[in-house]
Amino acid sequence: MISFQGIKDGSGEWFLVVDTEKCNGCGRCVDACPGAALELGPDDDDPFSDKQVVRVKEGERENLRYTCAPCKPGYGDRPAACISSCDSGALSHTNAWRLVYAKYLDSD
Repeated sequence: MISFQGIKDGSGEWFLVVDTEKCNGCGRCVDACPGAALELGPDDDDPFSDKQVVRVKEGERENLRYTCAPCKPGYGDRPAACISSCDSGALSHTNAWRLVYAKYLDSD
């Protein structure tokens, strides 16, 4: 199941996308996140599963735009720390960061 964790507002859709079928609950992304926005917990989208998956902390969901921005998800010269630490390929970001922030990068 695909889980969108974050917020949609007038400026864009600021979500960490978790493929809970691929997430193995290893926690490497939690450790890698410099903003400490991630945690392991029950799959909120599947109440019948007892599997632990990564999710954005409840108090961080509304701030995700700013918490993830330093990692430049989708537009930096390398993948965000959480993405590069995920061997199972379970994580991605929506493209709002690329659409809003990429214009501020030097084009030199």
